[in-house]
Amino acid sequence: MQLPAAPDLTDLAHTHAGPMHWLATATATAAVVALAGLLQPGPAGTTTTTTATAAAAPRPAAAPEAAGVAYPVECGGGPRTVAKRVSGDLDGDGNPETVAVVHCEAGSGTPPSGVYVLTRGKGADAPARVVATLVAPDQHRSVTELAVRDGAVLATLLGYSSFDVPRCCPDEKEQVSWRWRGGAFVRAGQDEARGA
Repeated sequence: MQLPAAPDLTDLAHTHAGPMHWLATATATAAVVALAGLLQPGPAGTTTTTTATAAAAPRPAAAPEAAGVAYPVECGGGPRTVAKRVSGDLDGDGNPETVAVVHCEAGSGTPPSGVYVLTRGKGADAPARVVATLVAPDQHRSVTELAVRDGAVLATLLGYSSFDVPRCCPDEKEQVSWRWRGGAFVRAGQDEARGA
C-alpha cells in the first residue's frame, strides 16, 4: 500500500511569516505572560493587600532621638556628650527604642559613662525620655562597643580593679547584655538593671 505524498508546506500562505506576524506573536505572548502574573496566587498562607489597605496599616514610629534628652548625668556644670547610640525594638511592641551612651566631656582620662534606654513620650510631638538606666556613671565604667541584636542590648564595658589604677587606663573588660523581661531590663547573669 502506498501512502499519499505529504503536501509541500512551502506553498501555504501562513508559513511565510513576515515582520508583522512576528510582532503580533510577540505582543500576544507578552500579554498572556503579564495576565498570568497578575492572576497567579501568592505564596501559601498569604493574602493580597490592596494599596488602600497597605496605606491604612500603622507604621512603626521612628526611633527616639538621643540629642536634647535630660540624662541623669552630673557634669558639674560642664557639657555632656552622647558618645554612642543604637536603636531597636527592645520590648517587642513593634516600635524601636534608643540606647545611648552618655558621659561628661573631659580633656583627659576616661570619663565614666551612663547607658540609658530612651523611648518616645505619649503623643506625636512628645520628646524622648529616659526609661531605664543600664549603667550609671557612679559605676565607673566606659563603653567601647554597643549594639542591639534580637531584642537584646549588648555592650563591652571597661573598668578599674581598684582606685590605684590610673583613670586613663582601664584594666577590666566585661561583655554584658540586657534583655527586657517582666517589665524591667535584666542583665545576663544578674538581677534587674536600675530603673531611671
